[in-house]
Amino acid sequence: MKTHLGKIALAVAVATGFGGMCTQAQAAAFALQEQSASGLGNAFAGGAAEGADASSMYYNPATLSLRKSAQIVGAMHVAIPSMTFKNGDSQAALSQPRGNEGGDAGDVNLLGNFYVAVPINDRWVAGLGVGSPFGLATDYNNSWAGRYLALRSEVETVNVNPALSFKATDKLSLGLGVNWQYVRARFSSAVNYSAAIGSAAQSAAAAGALPANMIPTIMGATGGLDSYSNVKGHNDAWGWNAGLLYEYDPTTRVGLAYRSEVKHKIDGVVTFDNPSLDDVPAALAPIVGSLANGVNSVLSNGKIKSDITLPATANLSLFKQLSPQLDLMADIQWTGWSSLKELTFTRSDGSVLQSTPEWFKNTWRFSVGGNYRFNEQWLLRSGLAYDQSPVRDAYRTPRLPDADRYWVSIGGQYAFNKQMKIDLGFAYLFAKNAPINDSGGNALANGTLSGHFNDYATVTSLQFTYSF
Repeated sequence: MKTHLGKIALAVAVATGFGGMCTQAQAAAFALQEQSASGLGNAFAGGAAEGADASSMYYNPATLSLRKSAQIVGAMHVAIPSMTFKNGDSQAALSQPRGNEGGDAGDVNLLGNFYVAVPINDRWVAGLGVGSPFGLATDYNNSWAGRYLALRSEVETVNVNPALSFKATDKLSLGLGVNWQYVRARFSSAVNYSAAIGSAAQSAAAAGALPANMIPTIMGATGGLDSYSNVKGHNDAWGWNAGLLYEYDPTTRVGLAYRSEVKHKIDGVVTFDNPSLDDVPAALAPIVGSLANGVNSVLSNGKIKSDITLPATANLSLFKQLSPQLDLMADIQWTGWSSLKELTFTRSDGSVLQSTPEWFKNTWRFSVGGNYRFNEQWLLRSGLAYDQSPVRDAYRTPRLPDADRYWVSIGGQYAFNKQMKIDLGFAYLFAKNAPINDSGGNALANGTLSGHFNDYATVTSLQFTYSF
């Protein structure tokens, strides 16, 4: 689960270029592993090879060939992340109080998946999967120390994946799918309006339009003012996935699968809630009002766009049945996060609103798991995983304070009969401390958020499987 530790989403935020008054524009490690409850119980070990049910088509469409009858799978997941900031040496922004630690930024996430597999004949099987491959939800209080970098962040995705598998030989199966993906994002932050007024006053003084000795008076009269920015964007795009499954014998399978990048062209709007100046002394009101008009022309509503490439993934999985009671699985997953080098946002006139370096690194995820069958009705699952973060310490921001994490998973299955089964999975994820030292490129306007984040999460999943 990369998102819920404050690993998730596409995180897209917009900063104004005036006087350094900006919110961070960033995407982070927001990929979601939660594609089934049966897989969660094993920490998704062996996902591209086990083929426990139709949900395995997400990780490898070739596993559809294991379905000998039509099957539907529905799963729901409740992910509860916790992300708390511990202050180290944070510095206040110009003309503003420093602020508090922000509370717990984690937010409850509800996810769902649906799959259907239908054999066409003894060699071809068709499938359809619907789920969410990326997501993010973090929320800090309005008076925290990093409010000029992030307040609310939300990312939601829907992925529709029709696929086909073909049994080329008795041992080798091939799979291919297409993916239609929709993404919607919303991000908010505070903007240091007082610093913007101060920057405008300095510019006016440099141009000879304002006496320089009035700047301290103006800044003193306009301290503590904030604007609030809100960014909304959406897009849909296409990708593909493919895989192969090789069965050495009835007890041993190896799966290899690839899911392509998806290139999104985000279209959206930025809106600002600029403050009133009713409390400014009457003698200063005309001057401050003139400065504010210039600030408001920059902190203005408008359309934005950005090109964002969501990363490719590749999986190599092993499934081995050691005995009628015991299965062992393993998985290695590579994610090409280096496709996200920087994020650039432009207005409709082509002017650059903000460009933020990301320099994500490619990552690896390693997992092992096992199944134990007590009898025909009861199955116990367990799994462990190590999940690398693509975020480099020097580029970490509070939109998603991601760090390497560990998974401990357990689950079980009850078979009512040969047609109907129910799965329950639970995972606890805990991360290394994530240091942060972020000013959004302008310490005067935004302050400096310095300290570390403590992250953990729980995921609980329920799944229903019915074979016809």
